[in-house]
Amino acid sequence: MRIDLHCHSTASDGTDTPAELVRNAAAAGLDVVALTDHDTTRGHAEAVAALPEGLTLVTGAELSCRIDGISMHLLAYLFDPEEPALLAERELVRDDRVPRAKGMIAKLDALGVPVTWEQVERIAAGGSVGRPHIATALVELGVVPTVSDAFTEEWLADGGRAFVEKHETDPFEAIRLVKGAGGVCVFAHPAAAKRGRTVPEAAIAEMAAAGLDGIEVDHMDHDAEARDRLRGLAKELDLLVTGSSDYHGSRKTVSLGAYTTDPEVYGEITRRATGAFPVPGTGGA
Repeated sequence: MRIDLHCHSTASDGTDTPAELVRNAAAAGLDVVALTDHDTTRGHAEAVAALPEGLTLVTGAELSCRIDGISMHLLAYLFDPEEPALLAERELVRDDRVPRAKGMIAKLDALGVPVTWEQVERIAAGGSVGRPHIATALVELGVVPTVSDAFTEEWLADGGRAFVEKHETDPFEAIRLVKGAGGVCVFAHPAAAKRGRTVPEAAIAEMAAAGLDGIEVDHMDHDAEARDRLRGLAKELDLLVTGSSDYHGSRKTVSLGAYTTDPEVYGEITRRATGAFPVPGTGGA
């Protein structure tokens, strides 16, 4: 089995619609794919409706969190999307994205970069607005050559010249909410140092004690040394180890299925989840 547990669609900052994502996942030879858009489950229904035969969909979301001033992302799988407490927190995070984006646009304007809200809104095309959409605007204007080049201290990285903070959930609260909604929690790309400061291992140990289920080890932002270190940490803390592409369509160079999760780990995730269940494809639309 080939299992990719971290993918994005146009419901947040990917470039594939949810329907295109599942069709492309099947074409890439995947058996299981997770749709984990940022702080939203809005793409799930479209993905389910288009799910090809032979492909299983894991529903989820990537939750924006912050601990001790450090941004981090928590992958939440197979939770009940209508559970009131988690739904309210996701809406709080999502609703803060627009004023945050407008704040970054204002900072860019002050730096002499003519990004507009209308341009970013067009790029987002109804998805949850985030930094990748503003980064794409910078690419369109010729300010930077690629989206990745916008995530530097010069521009949009944490603490960068045009960076604006947004509401982000305390990870311990996020773990509690996801567990309360019957879901499973995995810390996304914990050693992605090029994105900014990373969470100390002592804090990861505290999260493990609070119910964190796993850490994403095999990821394009982790070199071999980081992966070895994370595998050792996972063993020490009795955490599941996952691998995922973090696919964003054409917004990133990584391909679907570039990194995958062991079937036994996937089986354990599904065994732990009680809020929702994987959806098998029946042919799609």
